[in-house]
This record gives sequence, structure tokens and C-alpha cells, in this order.
Amino acid sequence: MAGGNEPKETGGKVRSRINVKGTVQGVGFRPYIYNLAQSLGITGYVLNDARGVVIEAEGDAEKVAWLVEALYSRPPRLARIVAIEQEELDPAGYVKFEIIESAGEYEKEALVPPDVALCPDCVRETFDPRDRHYHYPFTNCTNCGPRFTIINEVPYDRRQTSMATFTMCPDCAREYSDPADRRFHAQPVACPACGPQVELLDADGRPVPGDWRGNCWRALGDGRILAVKSLGGFHLSCDALNRQALKVLRQRKGRSHKPFAVMFRDLEAIKRYCFLSDAEEQLLTSLQTPIVILKRRPDTPLPAELAPGLSTLGAMVPYTPLHLLLFEGPFDILVMTSGNYSDLPLCKDNDRVFQELGGIPDYVLLHNRPIVNRCDDSLAAVVAGEVQLLRRSRGYVPRPIEVPTADGPPVLGIGGEMKNTFCLLRRGQAFLSQYIGELETLEGEENLFSSLVNFQRLLGVEPEVIGYDLHPGYSSSRIAESMPARMRFGVQHHHAHMAACLAENGVNGQVIGAILDGTGYGEDGNLWGFEILSGDAKSFTRHFHLAYAPLPGGEQGIRQPWRMAVSYLSGFLGEAGTAAAQALFGAKKRELEIVEYLVKKRFNSPLACGCGRLFDAVSAILGVCSETTYEGQAAVELGEITFEPEDGERFPPYEYSFEGEVISPARILAGVLEDLENGLEKSVISTRFHNTVVAVVCDAVKQVAARTGLRKVALSGGTWQNRYLFTVGKEALSREGFEVLFHRRVPANDGGLSLGQAVVAYRRWEECV
Repeated sequence: MAGGNEPKETGGKVRSRINVKGTVQGVGFRPYIYNLAQSLGITGYVLNDARGVVIEAEGDAEKVAWLVEALYSRPPRLARIVAIEQEELDPAGYVKFEIIESAGEYEKEALVPPDVALCPDCVRETFDPRDRHYHYPFTNCTNCGPRFTIINEVPYDRRQTSMATFTMCPDCAREYSDPADRRFHAQPVACPACGPQVELLDADGRPVPGDWRGNCWRALGDGRILAVKSLGGFHLSCDALNRQALKVLRQRKGRSHKPFAVMFRDLEAIKRYCFLSDAEEQLLTSLQTPIVILKRRPDTPLPAELAPGLSTLGAMVPYTPLHLLLFEGPFDILVMTSGNYSDLPLCKDNDRVFQELGGIPDYVLLHNRPIVNRCDDSLAAVVAGEVQLLRRSRGYVPRPIEVPTADGPPVLGIGGEMKNTFCLLRRGQAFLSQYIGELETLEGEENLFSSLVNFQRLLGVEPEVIGYDLHPGYSSSRIAESMPARMRFGVQHHHAHMAACLAENGVNGQVIGAILDGTGYGEDGNLWGFEILSGDAKSFTRHFHLAYAPLPGGEQGIRQPWRMAVSYLSGFLGEAGTAAAQALFGAKKRELEIVEYLVKKRFNSPLACGCGRLFDAVSAILGVCSETTYEGQAAVELGEITFEPEDGERFPPYEYSFEGEVISPARILAGVLEDLENGLEKSVISTRFHNTVVAVVCDAVKQVAARTGLRKVALSGGTWQNRYLFTVGKEALSREGFEVLFHRRVPANDGGLSLGQAVVAYRRWEECV
């Protein structure tokens, strides 16, 4: 019998045991049930267990039914209910309703909630001089604050989090124990008297005396770089309007061109510097508060060094009290970029900050609440009225995505080499990890391993089936092959992209796939990337692809797009193309000779047909970007100079041709050169090129539809994150009568690859049993 619930006469009452599964821990669910039961005169109890929340409700049949109906229709705002199971029992004669200690003896099915941006009530208290949370950097309640980043184990109780070492003071304990208080069972609850504290250190690790905020403001005002320990890791921060500070940060971080994310004081500050639609404002201020890609206003003093070569800016608003307190000073806009050296994992630990970030920050603002699960900021954009996730991490993870699979063994999709995430698939729920990033370093591999171990512990699963990329050189594939498993399946890169799109759209059947990206290992040993496929999660057929071209120097050909331009020009336009390459890139002299030799002899030049490589070539031909410092830079900058879709569709595409299943770029390249020689603006040429890619895709899709009768088209691969291409391409296919499937909940880029791998591996397991 629960607590002090001694039995009494039941008087015709009913008793129901209600098991609620989903994201129902750490979201104020138990106090919600407690208060609801009190209002209805229901007795019994509520508790967390490893499966979710268990309710025993005893009372009048009608009132118990009302309680169950409220779970469906009016759950707490942070809750996500997956299933409700109800069992009728004999009345027990409970005399009161209470919250009792959690139980953890069952298989783990409880879902850990994501971290949530600070709620309005906590914002008010943080700035109320009469409140005991005044100016406290860790104010939170059941409606907001850290969740995934602090949890070690489920059930989600304080003892299972990194708050376990902080003993609550009497005031916090009273709030925590009062069912009528919004901090009732808020596991991270704390105040200045008992909770985590901040400390400012100099570059040598020595404490800086005085008020931490005033010291931070002075440092930032002097152009210094500040490392700030945030929710899921460290940010690197500086005055976003100080050109010299931006240059110093770029030099120290090893990030010469990749855009910096910035944090604005509030929405009004954003509107002074960027255009902001209603949909973008809603996304910025959502519970997830991701970084949102916005168009910059051209008449503002934003330094070009924030996002070189781009007319957009990645913006976010403060989502913790620590951020809000920093913005009580003289700054409207601060850089808040990831706290790491380029391509290394995000720094999260106090005892490693000087080892991992040494040489970058002048000062380090840290706190003593440990971060258990590293979690980068999410990145999103609103394109053609649709939210696109470019990086799914803080605020979204570890919430699962429902996919059309059934029971079976736990499945792992290990992800790719770039923008890595992994995915654990269990009973129709796909749990994608936070953003892991690049795996080309030992630190990156360790990040993948440790994050996977943490995820497996939280979910209580060991994968029995594993899906991995076919590329023999990928670290992720090597890791997958070293893990114990009943079955392993190599999954072709672009098939995984298509399967991911089908899975998140709940589609099981056959579709046409228009999969456009930079590079993916093909079944013929070449590098694919402009693929018109048909198939489902089990298998696929390749119908059309871009013509292969040598990639001179392999990875070096990706870092230097002018090399790909030489390869395309000389390979598809013959002597005229070689002459054009000489005219465009002759200043490179010896380098050009070497590249021409590599192309001619096919030495260290794997064959590639990626859409991204064609974008690279055109970008270099136009002089937009000849050398890159981050993935996709040439294509991104080429996309930046297009007209807006409503204006750009008037420009005709270049001519193109199909040679069997091969899409020839010869006429496209000839058209680009002709327009360039005729002095057309680069923006016009870029727009025509984009329109050509759309025309080729539509033409190929229609041919596949004529052969197969299929009318659904899945758009996946990182190239579809190009605003112009997605907007115009989706509209063109819709006009042709196709149902267009695209990504809303996982990235179209390689950040969504693991979902596709997991679903393909599951379907292939089904065929084997």
C-alpha cells in the first residue's frame, strides 16, 4: 500500500491503474496528476518508473474517466504521450492521493525530456529584486531548464542527475515538496543559497575577483574573447560588432570563413539587424530556441567577418538565465559560437576547458553544475514556409520520432563521417542522438563512443542489428564493424537518405527519390551524389545520375573547387574547355598543370558525380569561391547570390541532355561560360544554373514516373537545404502532380543519415527472419 494510504470502505468506487508512456518525466507530470486528482476528489498515487508514469486512481467512475480524458486532451505543455494503458482493479480503499518514490525495476521505457528554454515565470523571478532567485544564473522550474544535459539515468529523479551533489536549502526543499508550487519535483531546482555558482577565471585559470557580470562586460568591451559554460557545453563569445575581436576569434579558433552564430538581447534587437517573419519569430522563441538562419538587413553595421560571403546570419535569443544576465549589460548582440577548435567536439568539462580551449579565450566563465550529455545548439531555417532542421540537437534530443516499424531487436544506425549523429530504433521509435559532428579525429570518435554509451544507458538497450555506411574509409563504419551485434548491414549512402525521408514521413511504400548531395560512396566504388532513384527502405533502383568526372586529388579537390572546375571543363568541353580553364585559372600556373595531369591520367582522382561537386565547379568558374575552408562553402556562397525564387523563375534553364541513364553537364557548362563571356551578372548565371538543376530533376523524375507509375517523390541530401533550390524544386514537382516528401524533423544533410541506416537495417533484418 502506498505511503499512508490505509484501506477504508470502498463504497462502490472504481480503481484504475494507468501506465503513461512517452516524455512524461521531468515535465511536471506528477504534480499535474496530483492537482488534477485533488480537484476531482480522487485517491491513490502517482510515481515514476522506468517505463514512464504509473497512476492508481480510485474514485467515482465518472471522475476517474475525466482524469484519463484529461491525459489525452490537456497534458502538461512539455509532455509528449506515446501510449496510455489502463487496467481495472478491485478498489483498495485509498484515503488520499500522493506522489510516492520512483520505481525502476522494469525495462526502461521512460523517455528523457529535452532541455527547455527559460519560461516567462522564471525570467520574471530572475529580474525581480524581491525574489530570492534575483540575478541567479540557474533559475528553473518544472516548465523549463536543463533535462537531457544533466541526466545520468532514468527514472528522472534528482539523485540520477548532476544536481545530486547539491543539497536543497529549506526554501528550495519546501517548493520541491509542495504540490501546489510550480517547482514541485523540479529536479534541477536551486537558488543562490544552495545551488550551482558561476566563477570567472583568467586565461591562466586564476579567479577574477569582483562582480562576474561587470568583469565580463569590461572584457567584452575591450575586445576580449570569453568562453561561457552554457547548457550543453561551452560557447566562445565576443562583441559581435567589434571587427578586431572577430578577427582574433577566427584566427585563434582556426575558423577563417565559416559563419559565427550570434545571440541577440531580444527580438527587438534582431529586428534592427535582420528581417524576421512571423514563422521565424515563432521558431526563435519556441521551447527549443534553435539558432535560426535569417536574412540580414543591408543597411546595418554588422561586420562582414560574422558571416563572410553570406547575406544571412545564424541568430538565437537567450535561453538560460545566465545568458539573460549577460545581456543586462551594454551589448545587443554577442557571438555565441561553439566552444571548440574547428572540427573537434564541443568542450563541456571544467577540468578540461584549458586543455581543450587553451589559447582561444582570454577569460572563462564557468559553473560547477556538471554537464553529463554534451549537446550543441540546434540550427534551423524557415524555407518556403516550412521549418528545416539543419542540425538537430539541443531542445529536440532525445525526443523520439515515430517511424513505421514494428517490434524487433534494437537497431543502431551509426551515421556518417560528417555531421554525424547516431540513431537507436526501438519498437517504432527512432531516437536520434545529439549532433556529434566530425569523426576524422580521435576526439571525434571518442565523442561518438561516449554519447552512444550514455544513450544506451538511458534507453536500457543494446543494439542487436547495426546499419552503417558502405564507405570503407569511414570511421563510423569501422566502429560499427567492431561492435558486437547479431547482424550488420552496409547501407548505401543515398539509399539511407531516401529511407530517412520516408521514415519521418511515415511512408512504407515505393517512391521516387531525388537525392542530391556532395559525396556518398556508391555500389560501383565511385562517389555518387546526383541520384534519381526508386525504391523503399528495403531496396532501391538507380535510374539516373550525373556523369562521372575525376575529382583531382580526392579530398583536395573538394577543398579547392577550382580543381573540379578544371575537371569538368576539360572533361566535357574538350579543347574549348581546357582553354577556358587556362583563362580562368592560369594564374595558378604549376598547380593548374598538376591538376590537368591528374585529370588526364586519372591519377589520385576518384570518379565523382555529386551535385555538390557540380555546384563547386560553377562557383569556381564564376569566381564566387575557388577555395573552401568549411564543408559546402562554395555551394552555399553560390546559392547566396541567386535571385529570390519569385523573381528568379523567369530566367530560363541552360540546355542539358540525357545519355541513357547519365545526365551530361556539357551543355550546362557551355551555357555558363557563354553567359560569363557575355558579361551577364553572376546572380543571373547562378539563378539560371539553379533553375537548370530543378529542370533536370523534374525531367528525370517524370521519366521514372512513366516507367514505374510512382507519384511520390522524396527530396533528401544536403543540397536540398539550398533555399532557392528547395523552394523552386518543390513547387515545380507539385505543379507536375507529384506528392513531394521532404524533411521537417531531421536534417536533409548527413545529420539524418543514421535514421535511414537504422530503418534500412530493420527492414533487411525482417527479410532474414
